[in-house]
Amino acid sequence: IPYNITSVLIRRLMESPRPAERVVLTVQREVAERIIAKPGAMNLLAISVQLYGEPDVVARIPARAFYPKPKVDSAVLRVDVHSEPKVSRLLIPQLFRLARAGFGQKRKQLRNAMAGRLNVAPAQIEVWLEEAAIRPQSRAQELSLEEWACLAQVVVASEGHPKD
Repeated sequence: IPYNITSVLIRRLMESPRPAERVVLTVQREVAERIIAKPGAMNLLAISVQLYGEPDVVARIPARAFYPKPKVDSAVLRVDVHSEPKVSRLLIPQLFRLARAGFGQKRKQLRNAMAGRLNVAPAQIEVWLEEAAIRPQSRAQELSLEEWACLAQVVVASEGHPKD
């Protein structure tokens, strides 16, 4: 697929009301590596895809395999799509609200990055993080999808909304 629309296309495929059971795409190698990221290198695209399926790079394709030769290597990305997201659908908006805030200033510690982006006192952010068993000094890329989900659950509960 054209590399400039990869992220948007993958998100739309994953968030579709009737997604495919498996999605296989040839994408820029760097994008594929971002999608399969683990805690320590997580990013919004990885969260977006891993929420809905299990991504895997099944082949690497060097640029020389194409004509005309692109400037970048490619990868075949396979995503086995879950029948339901890994997180309750009711938590997904909050999860992305929090993740966008955290990744908006990813060099900062979550406590500070999220306080500024969410317009919430750092002390409240720290309470939420501690309730979710996340170190306030953590950075967004260090959290797993499960930790983001737990944090979303804590925030939703603290705001008086239903948990599921």
